[in-house]
Amino acid sequence: MYLVKEIFYSLQGEGAQTGRPAVFLRFAGCNLWNGREEDRQQAICSFCDTDFVGINGTYGGKYPSANDLAACIQSLWPKMNVGHKIKPYVIFTGGEPLLQVDDPLIDSLHDIGFEIGLETNGTIEAPKGIDWICLSPKPNTIIKIRSGNELKFIYPQLNFNPEDFQHFDFQYFYIQPMDGANIQEHIQQSLDFCLQHPTWRLSIQTHKLLGIR
Repeated sequence: MYLVKEIFYSLQGEGAQTGRPAVFLRFAGCNLWNGREEDRQQAICSFCDTDFVGINGTYGGKYPSANDLAACIQSLWPKMNVGHKIKPYVIFTGGEPLLQVDDPLIDSLHDIGFEIGLETNGTIEAPKGIDWICLSPKPNTIIKIRSGNELKFIYPQLNFNPEDFQHFDFQYFYIQPMDGANIQEHIQQSLDFCLQHPTWRLSIQTHKLLGIR
């Protein structure tokens, strides 16, 4: 049984895949915060900007099998001409998707031709077969995923430094300004950091600027 908050088709708005069409599968639940606003300040991660509570979003619900969930994902990808070379893409996100992602779901999506992306806090080891791993480390956690495709650091964070992760085995390293009331200040701090540390690139949440999900 998979508990899903929502599934929707949009463009990736941040990181190395910015602008790429994708089906987003947001799983319900997280291991760093229960999602209740009144408990935010006591959470391990207190700055999460997504709603992953419940199963009441678009195409949200309880999916009894991997094939059922894969079929829903496939139904949201545009019908393409025979012989097209664009590979359909799905992004597992949350909450924390690795609480639920398993081999049957990965196999079901690969069987119908999907490439699979994952956005994770890295506290749970990922099963084999994920095609694109994006790690966003959080403070006061044990990071178990130390290699992948992109590392996206939300900046700034008190007593939590990007330099502590640049020895990890990733292709891309991104600084992403923390959203909220101080976003303009955080953008400037992120710009300054990237200019002073060329290993890191700037990631902006373009989907918020465009007003899309």
